[in-house]
Parts: sequence; C-alpha cells; structure tokens
Amino acid sequence: MTHSFSQKAGLLSHHTIKKSVVVVLIACILYPFSSLKAQNQDSLMLRKLYDYYLTKSKCYSNLDYLATKIGGRISGSTQAEQAVQWAKRAMYAAGADTVYLQPCMVPHWVRGQKEKCSISSTKLKTTTGLNCVAMGSSVGTGAKGIKARVIEVSSFEELEKLGENKIKGNIVFYNVSFDQTKIKTGSAYGEAVKYRSRGASHAAKYGAIGSVVRSMTSVADNEAHTGNMTYDTSISKIKITTIAISYKAADLLHQTLLKDKDALLYIETHCQTLPDAPSFNVVGQITGTEKPNEFIITGGHLDSWDNGQGAHDDGSGVVQSIEILNAFKALGIKPKHSIRAVAFMNEENGLAGGEAYARYAQINNEKHLAALETDAGGFTPRAFGIDTLNGLYNKAVKWKNLFAPYLIERIDVGGGGADIGPLEKLGVPGMAYEPDVQRYFDIHHTAADTFDKINKRELELGAAAIGALLYLIDLHY
Repeated sequence: MTHSFSQKAGLLSHHTIKKSVVVVLIACILYPFSSLKAQNQDSLMLRKLYDYYLTKSKCYSNLDYLATKIGGRISGSTQAEQAVQWAKRAMYAAGADTVYLQPCMVPHWVRGQKEKCSISSTKLKTTTGLNCVAMGSSVGTGAKGIKARVIEVSSFEELEKLGENKIKGNIVFYNVSFDQTKIKTGSAYGEAVKYRSRGASHAAKYGAIGSVVRSMTSVADNEAHTGNMTYDTSISKIKITTIAISYKAADLLHQTLLKDKDALLYIETHCQTLPDAPSFNVVGQITGTEKPNEFIITGGHLDSWDNGQGAHDDGSGVVQSIEILNAFKALGIKPKHSIRAVAFMNEENGLAGGEAYARYAQINNEKHLAALETDAGGFTPRAFGIDTLNGLYNKAVKWKNLFAPYLIERIDVGGGGADIGPLEKLGVPGMAYEPDVQRYFDIHHTAADTFDKINKRELELGAAAIGALLYLIDLHY
C-alpha cells in the first residue's frame, strides 16, 4: 500500500504532534521535581551559610575593634580616617579579590567642648542642668553662650501663629514626642525629625536666638540624641544654634515652664564647621565568574556620630556587609556576578559617599543588578524590603519559605536607604535589611550607642540573612 505525499505529510504531522504532547507531558511531570530539587539545594546552601555565620563569623570581633579601638567616626575626623584604613584591611582579610578606595569630599563639623544647658527660675528659686547635645552642622554660641526666655511649641503651625511678636529674642523649644501608637518606630522618627533638621531655620525666621528639640526617642531616659540639622536659607538666612535635650530634660523643662513662663534657658556650645575634608568609600569585591561586569552590593556607613562608638549605627551594617566576603570564600561559593561590600562614608551629615559611589558607577558604566543597605542596627532579623523594579521583588518573594526558619517573617514591597538612594535614582533596585527596631531609637545617635549593646547572635543572624539573600539573587536573578 502506498501513500500520497499529502497523506505522508499528514501522518508525519500526526506523529510529530503525538511526540510533542508526550514531551510536554513529561516536562509537566518532571518540572515540579526539578523545581523542588532546586529549592532543596537552596535550602541546604542556606543552612551551610547560617552554620558558618553562627560559628565562624568575624562580625562580632570586627565590630569590637571598629567600635572600641577606633570609636566615634564623624566625617573629616582622625577616627574616620582610621576607619577607612581598617575597612580596607578587613576586606582584604575577608578574601576580597580587590579593594577600591573611592574618593569623596566630606563636611568637617567639630563639636568642641561639652555642651551646657540649664533652666533657671527666679520665681521657683531653682537652677537645673539639662542633659543636652548640639546638633550636627549647628553653629556654636561660643563661651558667652545665650540666655533667654523659652517659647514652647508643638508644631511649625503653632510657631507661625505666635509670630515674630512672641518669638523674637527668645529660644524656641519644640516639644514634640514620638507617636507611641506607631508600631514601626521609624515612622515615629520620620514624623519628629523635621523639627531637628529645619527647626532652627523656622525659629530664626521669627527672630529666635536659639532652638531646642526633645530628643528623637520613645524611651524616657536621660540620654540626649544628636543628629544632623540643615540651615534652610529659603526659610531664613540667619543661622542660630540648635541642641537636643534628653526625654527627661524635656519633661522637666515643660513642667518648669508651666510654673514659670519667664524661666530662662542658658545654652553654651562650641561647635564649628571647618573646610570640607578628603575621605573615601571602601569597596571590597569578589569578582564574578560569568558576569564580572554586573554587580550586586551590600553596604553600611562607616562614619558615625562622635558622642558614642557607632556600634549599632552603623558599625553593625559595615561588618555585616564585609562578612559576605568571608562567607563566600570560606564556603567556596564562586558567584556568577561580582559581589561588593561597601563601607560608605558620610551618611550622617552629608551623603557624600553615596553620591560618590553612584557617580563612579555611572562614569564607569557599571551595571548594578541590586543594592542592599543595612542601617537599622544589629538586632534580630525580621524582614527585607525589596524594590519591584526589574522584577526583583517578584523573584525574592518566592524565597519566603526558605527564610522562614531563620526569623525572616516578611519580604515587603519597597526597599532602599540613604546611601544607596543615589544609585536607585539611576534605576538600580534597592533593598533594605530590616531587623527588629523597637530598641533602636533608645540609643540612636547617643553616647549609649556602644559595643556592649550588641548581641553577638543577633548580629550574626542578620549578617547571615543578608549573605543568604545575595547568594540567592546571584544564583537566580
């Protein structure tokens, strides 16, 4: 029996269709198993990573040196220079293939002698010292200090209503507390911090000679919290001194003013701003085996305020970032893309380091797949915030079950940070490591931000989470 050409073609087509259907069916059967196998392999590697971080990590010892041997590292200081050299050594010791020093010019603000603040009342026959700290970038009063009546307000709107008639020649006290109903303490900080950053300019607009804020915290202690402020010349061209007083000092000042509205506040500060100084970001890199010109980075800021040791803010973020180099080398992980740990300079009072990193990336036409910032303390891990750009969040959210055994409860939409902000503006997806921050603003920007407040396991669990996330991104993204 013979078949015409068309009949043969029809039979061939029929057999081809049957074969294709079989292939598809086999693929459908095998895909879940291959996917499950990949997940099992990822799970096993994450276990290895966590085992390494919890038994062999150098995070804690590195942070001990940075915080206790170098200490507070405000931009432009000798300690900041020492921290740059330390970070370079630490990254090479961690196994970086190469370490870059990226130059940047940074502000050089100096606190000077210890600040003084006291409230005196002739009516009550009292003079009481108040624990205080000058705001970064503030002008000083000099040795003579300033002394005047205090006008207490709870908002810029209230300040505006009082106007120059009530404000001129006096000191403005922004008595604004953290909103205790906020579950995320960062939200309360974000609402209050505007009075620290631009309160002096608003007060100067109406003739005030000084500005005082309640410390940015929810804990009722006697620690004064510093932080940077900005003179906004669009509001006022006059620069007045600005300080923060502790939570308890703010309560005492408020109670004194209720009893005697004519009580006088004395402030003495010796801070000054010197010419900008040269400094560096420190970048440690493991070069990718397949796509060396594509980068995944994790970073924290090397600078800190001068009144503490900068252990949580942000020494913890720096050592967590450096440790990814140690972990990959120790476990023999050869990433496809280049992995970078970045110690940014000048986050606290200028962002020169973040801007410099983005500028160098743009000049060198570097392709960044993702950038993570860890700058919320070394506390117990809770979540990641991840940008939706380029499908990164959609990829990462599928790894939620992999992180579940390791205290990561959420993978939220949206991530980033101050130092990687300039990079995000270039279209790079940003990520944020989010530890439990309920205690963070107890010590944030205070003399109490010291190494003894660090829990070794919490620090290492956070570092492991960051290392695991970058491993998965490198492998699957």
